[in-house]
Amino acid sequence: MRSTTVLPGVPSPPSCPGDVPLHRLEVAGPGAPPFAAGSFEEVGPLSRWDRPHRHTFYEIVHVRAGSGTHVVDLARWPVRPPQLTVILPGQVHHWEGGRGPEGSLVLFTDDHPGDRAVLRELGSRWFALDTEHDRSVRSLIGELAAECRQRAPGHESVLRSLLHVLVVRAARLPVHDGHRTGPGARGRTAAVAEAFARLIGRSEAAGWTVRECADRLGVTPGYLTQAVRAATGRPPGRLLIEARVYLAQQLLAHTQLSVRQVAARTGFADPAYFGRFFRRETGVSPGAFRKHHSRDHPSLEAPPASA
Repeated sequence: MRSTTVLPGVPSPPSCPGDVPLHRLEVAGPGAPPFAAGSFEEVGPLSRWDRPHRHTFYEIVHVRAGSGTHVVDLARWPVRPPQLTVILPGQVHHWEGGRGPEGSLVLFTDDHPGDRAVLRELGSRWFALDTEHDRSVRSLIGELAAECRQRAPGHESVLRSLLHVLVVRAARLPVHDGHRTGPGARGRTAAVAEAFARLIGRSEAAGWTVRECADRLGVTPGYLTQAVRAATGRPPGRLLIEARVYLAQQLLAHTQLSVRQVAARTGFADPAYFGRFFRRETGVSPGAFRKHHSRDHPSLEAPPASA
């Protein structure tokens, strides 16, 4: 996934009007691994950016001090250090209010297939850390940052190993609802379900049918339905609808696109039909949703993390 990385100083391609800015991962030089780790200061000013944006890469955030709010998609998480969270590629987020976060970050692209399922489970959750977990996370990220700086022989394999340990240990942390995250079922059905989840997370998938998704994944619609039901307990058609609603919510909350343009971006040729669809799924009109959830009218609070 090195196409999602750039050398220092290379600007991102211009986005379409109304699009949420997309950040790519800066690497040290040609041939450098698509990986970065260090403090907020070392990673750079964009690590604390207070405007909605998204990434082509994963971001593990370890907050050890600061205050304010971390807004991820439509959820608002209060900063109460020490905490740990994972931001997935494509998620819209920004920091808001209070005293800027202090701590460290780990940035990496989708080159770690063994950890994808766990990372997806961890995505956008906030974990409160006790003293022991805080110390362990700080130590691991410190080792990752040192390997990034030194680039000694074999450093890429060390980075992969340390990152795997960090992800696995994060999956063991308790979350606010008392459940623990972790890898799901293995095998072909799980792989198909995982590929489906990645597929419907892409904006161009808005409006695709179950059959179109199955064709792109190289399976029959029946097998796709079986795999997705086995992994999630839900039919793929329902998940496609929810992904479409989710994209519409992101565009309404984080861009200045008109409702007509949002309708087109989510696969609706008729804005009136889009409005009826959106109201049916959310209970409010697109205009009312935008007024309630835009940056100037934040109100959707995420549940507080437990100690």
